[in-house]
Amino acid sequence: MFKIALVAAAVAVSLGSFTVPAEAAPPVVTVRIAPPELRQEAMPSPRRGYDWTPGYWNWDRRHNRHQWVAGNWVRSRPGYVYAQPMWVERGNRWEFRRGAWGRGDADRDGVRNSQDRDRDGDGVANNRDRAPNDPRRR
Repeated sequence: MFKIALVAAAVAVSLGSFTVPAEAAPPVVTVRIAPPELRQEAMPSPRRGYDWTPGYWNWDRRHNRHQWVAGNWVRSRPGYVYAQPMWVERGNRWEFRRGAWGRGDADRDGVRNSQDRDRDGDGVANNRDRAPNDPRRR
C-alpha cells in the first residue's frame, strides 16, 4: 500500500511540473513616446507570388526608442490580406499593432471576394469575365 501511495505522489508531482506553452501571440507594446513620421521608401518592382510590406517604426526596448524596420517582401497567401503594422494613439499612450494575415479581400478593393462582382476591376462582371482575377484579360 505504501508503494502505491508513493508512486501516486510521484506521478502527481511530475504532472504538477508540466507546463503548457503560452499562446504564440506577441505581447502588446504600449509606450508614451509617439512614433516619428513614416519614412518614404521606394517600392521595388513587383515580384510574382509576393506582396510588398512597407517599413514601419518598431519599439526597441533595449534602447527605449523607436527603430525603423525597412519594408520587405512577404510570400502571398491566396484568400488572405496582410494588415500592416501600425501605431494607434490611446489617450496619452501609443499602442503597437503587429502586422498579421487575415481572411478576406485578396484583391484589396474593399469587397470580400465571395461577394465581389468585379474582382479585378476591369469593368467586366465576374460571371462574364474569362479571367476574373486578371485585369489585363477579359
